[in-house]
Amino acid sequence: MKPLFKLTALAAGLIAGAASAQTVTLKVHHFLGPQSIQHTTMLKTWCDNIAKDSNNRLNCQIYPAMQLGGSPPQLFDQAKDGVADVVWTVAGYTANRFVRSQVFELPFMMTNAGATSRAAWDFVQKHAMDEYKDVKLLAVHVHGPGVIFTKNKPITKIEDLRGMKVRGPTATVTKMLANMGATPVGMPVPQVPEALSKGVIDGAVIPYEVAPGLKVNELTKYASETPKGSPALYTTFFVVPMNKARYDSLPADLKAVIDKNSGRELSAFLGSTQEGNDVPGRKAFAETPGYTITQIPAAEVQRWKKATDNLDDEWVADMNKRGFNGKAMLDDAMSLVQQYSK
Repeated sequence: MKPLFKLTALAAGLIAGAASAQTVTLKVHHFLGPQSIQHTTMLKTWCDNIAKDSNNRLNCQIYPAMQLGGSPPQLFDQAKDGVADVVWTVAGYTANRFVRSQVFELPFMMTNAGATSRAAWDFVQKHAMDEYKDVKLLAVHVHGPGVIFTKNKPITKIEDLRGMKVRGPTATVTKMLANMGATPVGMPVPQVPEALSKGVIDGAVIPYEVAPGLKVNELTKYASETPKGSPALYTTFFVVPMNKARYDSLPADLKAVIDKNSGRELSAFLGSTQEGNDVPGRKAFAETPGYTITQIPAAEVQRWKKATDNLDDEWVADMNKRGFNGKAMLDDAMSLVQQYSK
């Protein structure tokens, strides 16, 4: 029986070795184009890192522009259900699903994307992980300062927004626009070019980094931005979930690679990289003939803050209704942003 035992043990060892040496290709899905920084740098860098750390046993196939089908609001569920292994998407594309996480979308909350993304990761770990119980959460992050782009007139004071149809990305941001007198129109960012060209909207709020790729510098004439050093008018909260079953199916050493390339520092990298692309994005507008970039005066920004202050109170009240301590959570979010912004 000893030779048979040795043979059986050898076979078991070979099977275990084959399992540990398996090569896994992850399907990564997002809603922006193949030229976007999200595709070429943010997601690609993550994919390159997991390939390097796994000796090329973990690889990615990145699918841009909804190539695996569906619409941007369906991306999170695609990760949950296994249509994709990993997705990058806006949390607020599915309303009322990530209400705690979206505290970072409140007006004038964001300082810079790296610091705020670190704060967002810590906040979610402490207060909102059950919003992601159906997935393996890899990162959360925000983008750089949101800018108001308009077709027919510049926005220099809050009254200029009155009656204008302005695109907002999420429920929080559309509430902010309504408070400022605009008529908000919610839509995912890929719909913005057609909505501008057909007159469905008069303007849109988005960051500089994504705007040239959407031809916003050709479809609008004016950009209005908050002063440098001022907290951002708004930002958007992004999530990078992984299919839980896919993660659980990996051998321990490949799980460790995913874990190493997840969390606070991945969140900060994604946020900082996206904000860094605001610089060439803004340059595209500055170099567009006849385009006007206006900086909102600091005194006017204070009026905008006052007009939107009640959104903080509304968020707190909503959290209280849901059984949480809304004020403590808001204070914690703000404290974390300040802590990482020092």
